[in-house]
Amino acid sequence: MVFFFHLLILGIAIGAIYSMIAIGFVLVYKSTRVLNFTQGTLVMLGAFIIYALLEQLSLPLFLALPLSLVVALGLGFLIERLVLRPMIGEPLLSVVMVTIGLASVLKGGAIMIWTTEYFSLPKILPATFLHLGPVTISPPYLWGFIVSMLLIIALTLFFKLTNLGIAMRAVANDQPAALSMGISVKWVFGLSWALAGLVATVGGFFLGAINIININLDHAALPLFAVVILGGMDSMPGAIIAGVVIALLQNFAGGYLSPILGGGIKAVAPFLVLLIVLMIKPYGLFGTVEVERL
Repeated sequence: MVFFFHLLILGIAIGAIYSMIAIGFVLVYKSTRVLNFTQGTLVMLGAFIIYALLEQLSLPLFLALPLSLVVALGLGFLIERLVLRPMIGEPLLSVVMVTIGLASVLKGGAIMIWTTEYFSLPKILPATFLHLGPVTISPPYLWGFIVSMLLIIALTLFFKLTNLGIAMRAVANDQPAALSMGISVKWVFGLSWALAGLVATVGGFFLGAINIININLDHAALPLFAVVILGGMDSMPGAIIAGVVIALLQNFAGGYLSPILGGGIKAVAPFLVLLIVLMIKPYGLFGTVEVERL
């Protein structure tokens, strides 16, 4: 039973990180209808940016962390402005291939700068261990959960209570109507990508703290695509719930099925469940059902 609760609690913590990163994907899709296949690469880049500022440039913590977030916002904005903006009006497949190609280019750039070596983030998190009965939660999981939940709440309030957040919701619902109300759709597109870069960087930091930093850290974010499809690509509540579900599936499959079926089942299990769910609900658990009339 202790093992069960250990897998459960750590799965919820990782799920919160997945949910936060997935919100970035949902933001971009809702606002621009672009499938952002660079999100996993942005997770990896975000971890390296924080590592570079703290270790390679030796910046103090109070300066390195805010600067890394500014860099993440700027990177997301530049991606939209320089790469995706010229693709407006082009076929969906062309835009998807551009995001896949961009992910490859960004990963290649990371290899040129940081090679394929493994790096460890400096231990900057407070050494706080949470004891829940016999289960002990280490700082990366604990603070990853806390920060992710705070950021999810902050983004939710931002969309519900601020004028800019309401403008982003308006663009997501009906772009022509938003334009007629004087909302700059292009700036909303840029902001969506900037926020996607922000949450990817925060997620990359915690995934890097839990695992280790390498150019293959984007593989740790691979379940992200299962999360956004399972929850519904245009549903923020769906992304939050599906993030926890996918992480729990990974943990329980790794804990109980890996000794029997091999370690690969941990990576495969979420996608097997996703396949079953999509056979019943093709738009995900909370996605908007689109009806096309011929």
